[in-house]
Amino acid sequence: MLKSKKPLKSLPAALSKKDHVIQLQTNGTWKTVLDPIAIEEPLEIQLGSKTLVITMRTPGHDHELSTGFLLTESIVDSPNQITSLEPCPLFPHPNRLKITLSKKIKKTTPELSRYGTISSSCGICGKQSIDEVLRTFDPIQHRSQISLKTILQLPELFSKNQSSFQETGGVHAAALFNQKGTLHVLREDVGRHNAVDKVIGWSAQNNLWPPDKSILMVSGRISFEIVQKALAARIPIVLGVSAPSSLAISFARQSGQTLIGFLRPPRLNVYSHIESIVP
Repeated sequence: MLKSKKPLKSLPAALSKKDHVIQLQTNGTWKTVLDPIAIEEPLEIQLGSKTLVITMRTPGHDHELSTGFLLTESIVDSPNQITSLEPCPLFPHPNRLKITLSKKIKKTTPELSRYGTISSSCGICGKQSIDEVLRTFDPIQHRSQISLKTILQLPELFSKNQSSFQETGGVHAAALFNQKGTLHVLREDVGRHNAVDKVIGWSAQNNLWPPDKSILMVSGRISFEIVQKALAARIPIVLGVSAPSSLAISFARQSGQTLIGFLRPPRLNVYSHIESIVP
């Protein structure tokens, strides 16, 4: 079980900071105003004494982000293999976390060296192909189901809980719902892949692992990496308010996941495994 010398307290997300901007008014005049701005800062995740990855993220829920990253990248098989996660004891810093793993992990040091620096826009690069991911994570065999009525109710609930987006307009969101449409958790971040890692990390830290009866919903584009992270967490249904990429569609069809895009009631597009949707 994941343990730490201090309680694993994920601080609330730092939603925004205020900065002066020059704003064009509706009457054609210019005005200097204080405007909320989404925060983007680096988080360094250390494995032992070495840097595993540096990701650009919105500060807050960093323990969830780190846990989710380790799980969705198959660095660990389960949350139980993370023995500690805490600030670096020698050089404590709010943007640096040190992780200790149990000895039984899949990845070797050379394999871990591929991570490097991750931007908030592109996610984790380095996946060579769908086949590579499917060699690591088996396709989903069981068929979870959700009613069409429930699906069409999710965007409103999703939007109501996007507090940072409503304030700044500058962050993505990811959420986990159960099959009845009840919200488990929603997290926001400048990187859509970070938001996904945060909700998956939350499930690992809150006795909901694996979240294989949950539905993942994301804002913005649905990339291959989003669907891959959902598969790593055994999430069978992925929803988005925007378009999926061609690779995301191909991957979902092979991985046994239901993929829904352009979820804008009363319309939506189903790209794979429509049999998960019931009247």
